[in-house]
Amino acid sequence: MIDDIQLDAEERMEKSVEALRGELRKLRTGRAHSSLLDHITVEYYGAEMPLNQAANIGVEDARTLTVKPWEKSMVPVVEKAIMNSDLGLNPATNGDLIRVPLPPLTEERRKEMGKLVRQEAEKARVAIRNIRRDANSDLKGLLKEKEISEDEERAAEEAIQKLTDKYTGLVDQIAEEKEQDLMSL
Repeated sequence: MIDDIQLDAEERMEKSVEALRGELRKLRTGRAHSSLLDHITVEYYGAEMPLNQAANIGVEDARTLTVKPWEKSMVPVVEKAIMNSDLGLNPATNGDLIRVPLPPLTEERRKEMGKLVRQEAEKARVAIRNIRRDANSDLKGLLKEKEISEDEERAAEEAIQKLTDKYTGLVDQIAEEKEQDLMSL
């Protein structure tokens, strides 16, 4: 019982950290990487689908992405989807290849993105603390039903707290790395 609660809490905390990583991947640093366009969707044969399922995305150099739709008729659709995204990018079409130059980030924009990183990290920490609360309330329920002793409950709560500390530390580390990545030129 206790092991199940701890295992469930750990799995959920791991998912919170992965969600944070996914959100931070969307934030643009000065360098080009193909996952930057992962959240963009295009209409392909009447259905919305991720851009990376309708085109090959590559990195030409440190500041340029290339997008090659699988069908020539998709070029204007893909170009429009990139232009309308929240990334502020202006793609340039060259036949059936779309080049997406990444403009350098201004100091002001870097600071804004640093704030976004801190906000996302705080959301992840709150999620982890909520998972701790849920696990502790499950333990209290077991204690109330007299399925575990007070000593077992206390030991399990300490183990859950150690998990919480581990994962909040991981969130802090990930956020710190992303902020340093943003601030470096």
